[in-house]
Amino acid sequence: MTELIAVAVITILAVISPGADFAMITRNSYLYGRRAGIVAALGIASGILVHVAYTILGIGILIAHSPNILFAIKIAGAVYLIYIGYKTLISKTEVDIDINSSKNTSIASFRTGFLTNVLNPKSTLFVVSTFTQIVSSSTGIGLQMGYGIFMSLMHLIWFIGVAVFFSHHKLRAAMLVKQTILNRIIGVILVGLGISLGIIPLANG
Repeated sequence: MTELIAVAVITILAVISPGADFAMITRNSYLYGRRAGIVAALGIASGILVHVAYTILGIGILIAHSPNILFAIKIAGAVYLIYIGYKTLISKTEVDIDINSSKNTSIASFRTGFLTNVLNPKSTLFVVSTFTQIVSSSTGIGLQMGYGIFMSLMHLIWFIGVAVFFSHHKLRAAMLVKQTILNRIIGVILVGLGISLGIIPLANG
């Protein structure tokens, strides 16, 4: 029971702390509508399952103790965030897609959410550290998988909430009026997150 509570508390704190996932959901929701935001949330939740899968398989321990692998993940994540942030920052095309966005937009949203999470070292360290520091080695595989599904569901629920909030028609309409400014703000945030991810591993190296 103590282990379960610890996993639950850490997961909730990790989910609600602002970061790249939050910025990406906000971006997709107000630009492309509720469906795109929710699909991006599904991508993030799927990314968490990837982290859980390789951690349970034991690869997570290798990542936690291999500076080179973790360094590569951080750099890849930094490059991706800088790329998406730059594209958002320089975008001059006004976007106002209907709240029931197209299939292509949904696919792109899922991919963006998934890659943002999978390449996010914060998510990597969250899952790996939880399973290596809190979950006992004697905990059964079934329960470990249950923890992983819980982590994924918490991310999904939280970010669906974020998507619904930022895609509300009145808020979205107000944000779309200031689209250029918001694109620059979100772009700067994403680029800043990417640069911070890139600088930290380089400084440590």
